[in-house]
Amino acid sequence: MSEHLPTKILTHLKSERYRPLKPRRLAKELKLTQERDYHAFRDALRELMHAGRVVLGTGGGVTLPAQTLRAEGIVGTYRQNPRGFGFVVPTDPDSHEDLFIPEDENGGAITGDIVRAKITNRQQRDGKTMFRGRVVEIVSRTQRRFVGSLVRRQGQWLVLPDGNAFTEPISAPDAASRHIKAGAKVVVELTTYPQPGQMAQGVITEVLGQAGEKDVDLKSVIVQFNLPQEFPVPCVDQARSAVQRFNSSDWGQRLDLSDRVICTIDPDDAKDFDDAISLQKLDNGQWELGVHIADVSYFIPPGSPLDVEAKNRGNSVYFPGHVIPMLPEVLSNGVCSLQEDVPRLCKSAFIVLDDDGQPIRTHFANTVIRSASRLRYREAQAILDGADLVPHPDGPRKIDSYDPAVVELLHQMNALARRLRKRRAAAGQLVLELPEIELILDDEGKVVGAREEDTSFTHTLIEMFMVEANEAVARLLDSLDVPFLRRIHPEPEDEDSLRLRDFVQAAGYRLPKHLDRKALQGLLASAKGKPESFAINLAVLKSLTRAEYSPRPVGHYALASEHYAHFTSPIRRYADLTIHRLLQQYLSAPPSRRPHFDGAPSNDELVEVGRHISFTERRADDAEKELRKVKILELLEKQIGEDFPGVVTGIANFGIFVQLRTWLIEGLIHYEDLMDDWWDVDERAGFIRGQRTGRRIGIGDTATVRIVRVDPPRRQLDLAIMQLHGRAGVEKHPTKHPRKPQKHQRVSRRR
Repeated sequence: MSEHLPTKILTHLKSERYRPLKPRRLAKELKLTQERDYHAFRDALRELMHAGRVVLGTGGGVTLPAQTLRAEGIVGTYRQNPRGFGFVVPTDPDSHEDLFIPEDENGGAITGDIVRAKITNRQQRDGKTMFRGRVVEIVSRTQRRFVGSLVRRQGQWLVLPDGNAFTEPISAPDAASRHIKAGAKVVVELTTYPQPGQMAQGVITEVLGQAGEKDVDLKSVIVQFNLPQEFPVPCVDQARSAVQRFNSSDWGQRLDLSDRVICTIDPDDAKDFDDAISLQKLDNGQWELGVHIADVSYFIPPGSPLDVEAKNRGNSVYFPGHVIPMLPEVLSNGVCSLQEDVPRLCKSAFIVLDDDGQPIRTHFANTVIRSASRLRYREAQAILDGADLVPHPDGPRKIDSYDPAVVELLHQMNALARRLRKRRAAAGQLVLELPEIELILDDEGKVVGAREEDTSFTHTLIEMFMVEANEAVARLLDSLDVPFLRRIHPEPEDEDSLRLRDFVQAAGYRLPKHLDRKALQGLLASAKGKPESFAINLAVLKSLTRAEYSPRPVGHYALASEHYAHFTSPIRRYADLTIHRLLQQYLSAPPSRRPHFDGAPSNDELVEVGRHISFTERRADDAEKELRKVKILELLEKQIGEDFPGVVTGIANFGIFVQLRTWLIEGLIHYEDLMDDWWDVDERAGFIRGQRTGRRIGIGDTATVRIVRVDPPRRQLDLAIMQLHGRAGVEKHPTKHPRKPQKHQRVSRRR
């Protein structure tokens, strides 16, 4: 086989449908998954690289030289790093690797600009071709609006942008005539972009209010991340019309499940209920799990104004105390929401499982359901635990006040979910334990406290059922050989696995040379309950690639799933809506005939949709994290000088990151503010060591830290270690005060 491999690899790379993949993923696409085949593939790839017939870019993607070194340059999106350098992320899918742009070589580009860059240098490192470049043209400016604080300096009005994507002051001369007070949060639209020796200039288009006022931070983040706000009038009109047409006259062809015991389990503050569960124990001992999902596709035809808007939004955005929905609320919180004791339209997956939780057969149907009970996670868990009083928003309730059929359903769901969890653990599913907190807000939207997020088993219970339904639909569509938008999670890359192995070894753990899910499961189990557990879980998370939407049949690594798509949340995710439409075409076909997916998106169209909604998902996640961080920083501004427990979560060449356990927010300790020593830094292994004292500080170490400086607009939190605890015992020597660093402090960096 090996003598034909070079030709096989080159032929595949020349295919119009090929998109640059890292070696391990390319081997999988070539169906070279056996260890012997992979070694032969790797040898063949190395020969092609030495011959110059293929290259590895900075992103590690295997591609042909002509695809990487284009004479006309690389066109892509520029991303600025706060430290000055940046990257060009190519828009051409055949140029998958990002191009590094050194400081002062960005040609005046700012984050988000579409630019053309030339490759100026390349070098070989660790078998990879590393490229450096220079921005030679700004093709288009995509970011014109910024949020910032208005200040007056040396007689000039300036806007200091929030965040760290664009940090240079913006001149705002029109502020003088608008009677805006210094310190106000404003939106400024650029009229002149920055040039060498000349700052950007803009016009203030909106005054959000004074920093600290209610909802000002929320409005700021919405503008900062360019998030959608009001729905266009045609969308509102379409939504209202859909609600008015919602009646039982069109439900004749649907399976009526109104007499089945069906319930929803959601968070306390949920308003859009898009999934419900039924469960029946069959006479032969098997289970029939019913997963009933709101039929959003019934209300939103393809190509309609609402469909176009939902695709553009990609997903709902969830902030503390606020939601930007993907669909107008008359749909998302109204007729699409599976509310208690009202008829609702669903697409239902009926999955028959044996006593071990293995799926045996599945069928699907358009249905009408009537939820018997709207339960909350804590409420459902209390019922399962047999608590005397069950928590409820209207006050504690006794268990005997609940419908016995609902209580029985809950216990059956609990039994099946535990079997499913056992089956999935045996298959290699990874479950990370990364604590999260729920912020407690007052009436003004300010953070006044935090509590650990609920981790009751009912969360896992619902997750198990949703995963089963997602897999069932993906298996069906795979069997029909139709392109569809999958939720993919590729295997970790060798380089990331090696970095994880080095890190856990420094933390006192071992991983085998050939890393697999079983080894990761063992690592997580070994660290469970120990002080370094968070750091180990975080390191595993960072070693994994990010899940995304794509039609490529890659599978989902963390779930140990070969077939996977998102089907269960069409109210808040556009990807799920695309799956519902394919399922509708399947259900509309006569049983004796194979369905024709007329008008369904092509593979290339799905690639574009997947790329867009993967971006909107990342944007939503980043925006939520940003607002949470701003709210916490505004609280910590009033607590400068106070001490908190923390854990070391990161090592960089400019300092160490420590997470405050109370708030789960990271702060930075600069090396010049860290004790009286010279520090050797090993970023890869995740620790530093003092040359004079031999003191070692590593990821996972616990410490008492003091808040030194807080800068909410720049999203910065500076800390000082007051006492280092390590993983066992307490060191007797607190650090020196960070504002009086020793002159002879030095950092030596080991790469």
